Amino acid sequence: MKKANVFFAEGFEEVEALTVVDILRRAGIETFMVSVAGEKMVKGSHGIKVEMDKTFNVVADADAIILPGGMPGTLNLKAHEGLRKLINEYNEQGKLLCAICAAPTVYGSMGLLKDRHATCYPGMEGELDALEALTDAVVIDDNFITSRGVGTAIEFALAIVRNLIDDVTADKLASSIVYE
Repeated sequence: MKKANVFFAEGFEEVEALTVVDILRRAGIETFMVSVAGEKMVKGSHGIKVEMDKTFNVVADADAIILPGGMPGTLNLKAHEGLRKLINEYNEQGKLLCAICAAPTVYGSMGLLKDRHATCYPGMEGELDALEALTDAVVIDDNFITSRGVGTAIEFALAIVRNLIDDVTADKLASSIVYE
């Protein structure tokens, strides 16, 4: 069974984070919500508190790292040294690194997108430090999947399912949730 870790920081974007968790779990991907805030309860950018499955100090290995956007959530993800170290390890192993909205700038700030195409929330392209910033809803370049924001969260999640499992599973899931 494939596994994914979705990292939550104070100020995460609720729709982006929870849509991805829900879609991946529906697909049968063992998906963990992981707090980098040191507490199991993390508050989103719109005041919604969500209880995490794990805290960063007990995170297990997985096939993918997923970063939701939101402010100041993205800044809090960028500031977490342990997460940055883990991202570098996953990248060296060619594992899947995904981010949506402002969160692709975490990878950009680490210099990981210099030779890649990527997308992010409009107006944040300068912080991507990518080979080319695109305006597509979802951009896949090697082991990176990036997306633009709340309105692209389902498409982003389905792209992760396609990558971790297959097209058939993603298509069946899209149909079952009436995603057109």
